[in-house]
Amino acid sequence: MDGQPFNTPVEYLKGVGTVRADALKKELSIKTFEDLLLHFPFRHIDRTRFYKIREIQPDLPYVQVIARVIHKELLGEKHTRRMVAQVQDDTGVMELVWFQGIKWVEKNLIPGKAYILFGKPGLFNGKAQMSHPEFDLYGTEAAQRKGNMALQPVYSSTEKLKQFTLDSKGLQKLIAGLLERHVRDIHENLPLYIINKFNLLGRADAYRNIHFPDDAATLAEAKHRLKFEELFFLQLKLLKNKLLRVQKFKGNIFDKVGPYFNEFYHNRLPFELTNSQKKVLKEIRQDTQRGVQMNRLLQGDVGSGKTVVALMSMLIAIDNGFQTCIMAPTEILANQHYQTIKSLVGDNFVEVALLTGSTKPKDRKILHEKLENGELKILIGTHALIEDKVQYKNLGLVVIDEQHRFGVEQRAKLWRKNAVPPHILVMTATPIPRTLAMTLYGDLDISIIDELPAGRKPIKTIHFYENSRLRMFGFMKEEIARGRQIYIVYPLIQESEKLDLKNLMDGFEAISREFPLPQYRLSVVYGKIKAADKEFEMQRFVKGETQIMVATTVIEVGVNVPNASVMIIENAERFGLSQLHQLRGRVGRGAEQSYCILMSKEKLSPEGRIRLNTMVKTNNGFEIAETDLRLRGPGNIEGTQQSGLLDLKVADLTTDQDLLMQARKCVEDIFAADPQLTLPENQLLNLAFQAKNAGLSWDKIS
Repeated sequence: MDGQPFNTPVEYLKGVGTVRADALKKELSIKTFEDLLLHFPFRHIDRTRFYKIREIQPDLPYVQVIARVIHKELLGEKHTRRMVAQVQDDTGVMELVWFQGIKWVEKNLIPGKAYILFGKPGLFNGKAQMSHPEFDLYGTEAAQRKGNMALQPVYSSTEKLKQFTLDSKGLQKLIAGLLERHVRDIHENLPLYIINKFNLLGRADAYRNIHFPDDAATLAEAKHRLKFEELFFLQLKLLKNKLLRVQKFKGNIFDKVGPYFNEFYHNRLPFELTNSQKKVLKEIRQDTQRGVQMNRLLQGDVGSGKTVVALMSMLIAIDNGFQTCIMAPTEILANQHYQTIKSLVGDNFVEVALLTGSTKPKDRKILHEKLENGELKILIGTHALIEDKVQYKNLGLVVIDEQHRFGVEQRAKLWRKNAVPPHILVMTATPIPRTLAMTLYGDLDISIIDELPAGRKPIKTIHFYENSRLRMFGFMKEEIARGRQIYIVYPLIQESEKLDLKNLMDGFEAISREFPLPQYRLSVVYGKIKAADKEFEMQRFVKGETQIMVATTVIEVGVNVPNASVMIIENAERFGLSQLHQLRGRVGRGAEQSYCILMSKEKLSPEGRIRLNTMVKTNNGFEIAETDLRLRGPGNIEGTQQSGLLDLKVADLTTDQDLLMQARKCVEDIFAADPQLTLPENQLLNLAFQAKNAGLSWDKIS
């Protein structure tokens, strides 16, 4: 169908009108019939069970009772005015009270009659009570229908909407009316062979039953169908885009491995590559020989050797006559890459330059000239790399670090720096659970480095409570006596009355007393100090002039000090798992045993305890990422908010991982047999994809 009637503005639905429509738009972004239908209940209340009055406990969420009204009266005046009624069954008496809608209650609640009562129970003066219960005359058709509605939907609403009687019950009424009139207009959008293969409920039945299920089993079937549909079309979009890009964007062919790569690999590489690194290089080598633009995501834990893989990939590009660049999100990280690559390639081998906001105009001029004449082979920098005046002679490979910090348009600008789009290698040190990677980066090929370089010892992680602080100080002194250096990280800079945290300034003073001059020397770094002062303090620590670096999380990325062997994280329970893991990765960069000490208060939330226990138990970034996904949900994992892909209405990546795999495999099989979706049985899918490309919603009820 053509999208009607679900494109219809919601004000034209019976019972809405312009005033309520305006409130729905402002409060819940419900503008059309479709938006209303996609406002799914967040839970259902079981209306199959009837309680006796003596069974009612105040901690029960909702109860349903059949009881007879024995008395009712109006009490109080003005603000204290209320309707109070007593009802009775064969086990006891319960009080009902209403503070609003009193006229309607007075008219419709009749002493001597039996009612089905439904509401949240409580206790008042030791007796069962219900405030503002729903009620229907027992034995009437309406009561039978309502009382026997197995599972009643509960919808999210707002205080503002409640002023327009659009609470959960009001929304329920609107959605019921919408389905009653238009359920026949919900047409199937999955081919019959998919519905049969996965034993899916029909689409119209699924929408009806996710709102008003006949029973728990049908509700589960409805959710399963709509989750599968949502994940299937998401994967269809990603994989179709990947296919289109392969067809549209030709890539430069790197058909040889020449003197730059061979000289570096055989004579300059200071360590043996891990099997993981070799495997990734092989994947990149295959990608760059196909004549199609490479788009590969390289995932690897902190310290796993991603930069070396990126450098060796760039040397292959240089061997084939191309220039390369690395774009990092911050100056600190760009500097870090520059220092690392300069130290690896040495002097008089290949020209490497750094371009950031701090690069002086005269240095920029020389850099631009060398870039345009092809003399400069490796350019490392921040988003300064995408400025219009930065022109390359022949850009063949772009490495983007921590790409979730760059917008799509920023990345696309780099593509346009060459007639043939350069190959793209995206790197991230934030391990992403497989299901999330398949959703966020489902149109990229994914490589994983899951080994640490030889000679690296796993970091030992210890959790200390506040009462072990003296023990921690003793351990710090032992490590410093061995010639090691230590990081201490705080979550806050200034004292907060609301949060009982050690702040950096107090901490610095306490550490200074425990580690006095001239025996010990300290650096202090935090976000608000000037860039030059920050760099000065960091360099003192890098050179070994100070033994302790007291800092906020500015040192999360961009500091590489192999001699630093201890990371102490104060108030560790206040940090997210991925941040704790990133901070821990600042140590363990040399051959010595390194330690991460998590300091926390005695009283921890259950979630805080899980986070700290996870850190102690494992160094595996992917295990940590899986736990983080379960604890926080996909929408809160760094970088996913801006993806635009995780606006899932019913599916949940934390619990529907198997279904996502199933949907992706199904799409892969379809494209393997019918890449253009031209077979008759795939006409529905082709129409859906065309609708998306025409700017229509993927969730069109059509």
